Amino acid sequence: MTGGTMQQYRRNVGPYDVQPADQRHLDGARGVMLDTFYRDFGYGYRPDWHRDVIDLDGSYLTPQHHALFVATKGDEVVGTTAVRAGGPKSPPHPRFLAQRYPDETTAQLFRVYVRPEHRRYGLARALVGLAVDFVTQQAHYRALYLHTDPRIDGAEPFWRSLATPIHDPRDGGDDIYQTVHFEIALPGRPR
Repeated sequence: MTGGTMQQYRRNVGPYDVQPADQRHLDGARGVMLDTFYRDFGYGYRPDWHRDVIDLDGSYLTPQHHALFVATKGDEVVGTTAVRAGGPKSPPHPRFLAQRYPDETTAQLFRVYVRPEHRRYGLARALVGLAVDFVTQQAHYRALYLHTDPRIDGAEPFWRSLATPIHDPRDGGDDIYQTVHFEIALPGRPR
């Protein structure tokens, strides 16, 4: 990870620590992600969509300008979020989104998951806040993009409270996955 000292990317939320991940957090983070794919999403691990989860170190800890954040309670990882360089790909997403969010200047938010028994404590919001702080410190990023499946309970209202919708296929678009696309404003960064 790059972009200031990593100590600045830490918060306490009640009994939880929200912080940059390191090697000791990887197995727990992977467990949160895989459990989410199977339990919440209902389709399980898909190598074409979830390759990063198998190699969290190579995807988020090692590359510059990438990051993985975790929420912990004691030694247990209970929430995750990740930042990776690159915009949406077309296909599967609409071509105009790939053009609007070029890989060179776009950070993408991934894996914002909190275990069900730890939800409603502000952990996802705190994790996203750290990700926004991190991306803002990366001078070459001009946009923070994300997408979500509105069929997941609570996902769409959560993102609408933090981000600006950019494309909603329910408005007649051609996104076969029914994915809603968002952008989070970067403080002090012109778009």
